[in-house]
Amino acid sequence: MGTTRRMDVLRFPSAFEASQACGNRTLDLLAKAISVRKRATLAISGGTSPKPMFELFANSGFPWEQVHVFWVDERCVPPSDSQSNYRTANETWLAPAKVPAGNIHRVQTELEPQEAARQYAQALQDFFQVRMGELPQFDVIHRGIGPDAHTASLFPGEPLIADHEGLAAAVWVEKMHQWRVTLLPGVLEAAWHTVVLATGADKAGALETVLHGPYDPMKWPAQIGARDVNVSWFTDLPKE
Repeated sequence: MGTTRRMDVLRFPSAFEASQACGNRTLDLLAKAISVRKRATLAISGGTSPKPMFELFANSGFPWEQVHVFWVDERCVPPSDSQSNYRTANETWLAPAKVPAGNIHRVQTELEPQEAARQYAQALQDFFQVRMGELPQFDVIHRGIGPDAHTASLFPGEPLIADHEGLAAAVWVEKMHQWRVTLLPGVLEAAWHTVVLATGADKAGALETVLHGPYDPMKWPAQIGARDVNVSWFTDLPKE
C-alpha cells in the first residue's frame, strides 16, 4: 500500500505569529541540514510578509556562517532600491546578523534582465555542482503566494510555468510593468523542504483553491510543488 502524501497546513491567529512560526520551522530545518552536511542552503522570497521572520533570524544567534542564502525571485531594480528583495532582507536580517558576504548569493539585478538571469542560473549550477539536466536541491525554499495565486515571479498564464528543466529565467510581469528574475518550477519542486507563508485576507480565496482545488498550476501557479509531504504552509487565514 502506498504512503499517503499530504501537506502540512498550520493556521495562526495573526500574520505575525504565522511569520514567526515559519521562521522557527526554517531554522529547525536548516539546523538539521547542518548536522548532516555541515552547511545548509536557503532560498528566500520577498514582500512585507516575511519581515517578522527575517527579524527572528537576525536575533536568533543562528550559525549563519554555515548557511548560503539565495533568492527565489528578485525585481530587476538596483540592490539599493526600496523594491529590492535583497535590500529588505539585508537591512532586516543579513547585515544585523553579520551573515558572511560570501554566503549571500543575490541576483545581479543591476545587469540587463536576461543577463542577470543567465548569471544567476550559472551561479546556481556552479554552487550546487549540477551537471546539464540536473537540478539543484535547496535544503529549504521559502515561498509566498499572491492574491492571484502567483508564487516566485510566476504569474497565472506565464509560459515558464511549463519549464521544469531550467534553473532561472527573466520574466516580464505585465501587471507590474516590471522585469523580474525567478527560479523555475523544477527547482521549486526539487527542494528538500518548502515553507510557504500565506497571510492576508486578500489571499483567502486563492489559498483554499491552491490547497484543495483542481490541480492547474498554469492558472494557480502557487500549486507548483505545494501539495507534497515536505511542504508546510503557514497562514493567518481560517479554513473556509
